[in-house]
Amino acid sequence: MSDTVVVGLDVGGTSTRATVLTLTGRRVGTGRAGGGNPTSHGAERAAAELLTALREALADVDPARAAAGTIGLAGAGRLLADPAGRAAFDQAWRDAGLRCPYEVHGDALVAYASGTAAPDGTILIAGTGAITAQVHDLRLDRIADGHGWLLGDAGSGFWLGREAVRRLLADLDAGRAPGALATTVLTELLGSADVAARPRDTVDATIQTVTRRPPVELARLAPLVVDAATHGDPVATALITEAAAHLTESVSRIRTAGAVTPVVLGGGLLTADTPLATAVRAEIARRWPDAPVRTAGDGAAAAAWLAARGLPEVTDPAALHARLFPTP
Repeated sequence: MSDTVVVGLDVGGTSTRATVLTLTGRRVGTGRAGGGNPTSHGAERAAAELLTALREALADVDPARAAAGTIGLAGAGRLLADPAGRAAFDQAWRDAGLRCPYEVHGDALVAYASGTAAPDGTILIAGTGAITAQVHDLRLDRIADGHGWLLGDAGSGFWLGREAVRRLLADLDAGRAPGALATTVLTELLGSADVAARPRDTVDATIQTVTRRPPVELARLAPLVVDAATHGDPVATALITEAAAHLTESVSRIRTAGAVTPVVLGGGLLTADTPLATAVRAEIARRWPDAPVRTAGDGAAAAAWLAARGLPEVTDPAALHARLFPTP
């Protein structure tokens, strides 16, 4: 048992992270590479980034020691349904020297497992997009939202950015002087906070700037909303309150009233110390007062834990989880 290791990977759109753990929870290797999501980057490039992260993590570890692996991946179902994509991942696994089996799980499950070892509970993720999932026996069960920027992702970073621009346009339409948040957004988009003598000219310039870019880029304005809310801007504060209501409503679609299982918060908007995280925690505590609320942690380590818990040598997965993710 002391010689056995497990491998976990957290594969995202901007980075791929790998962790190698012993069955006692000691990290013996880590690796990092570029974005490895096959949906956004293509299977071949994604597999290449996977291999880079694996080779770095296994630099000082004999791959033959690995007994199991787990890959956490957004859009896992699409990869599993694509023979060419799965073949590319299989090849990267072998090229890293690994001969053990591996499983592919959705990133929502890995995020959940990074926050709790409880087999049943809920994961709420808010970053660029937003999604909620119910977890049963450490498998994704029901899912709410995650519908993408056009049809859903209410309360997400994209939503905050879009709503901030809409508030700015409403001020300009009404001839109101932009407030603190609107001024910051205007400066970010146009390089200046100056409003033209004919405000409609500034409206048109703002619309053109936004529509020339991919819609999802509106998410980059979310930190401006968060910062403005932190400093008490009333428009930003109202947006944060509305976003928290949207996110909590998505949880209520799949989580029963009075449930006492854990709720794990994931994604940059909810794992950092932000006004949105505070507001969501308050809403969850109001609706599910007896449910523990946890914060998602290291996804690669959680993926490795998911791999380890299926091995016969690991008789107490909860204790291993506690060593990996000690409660503050």
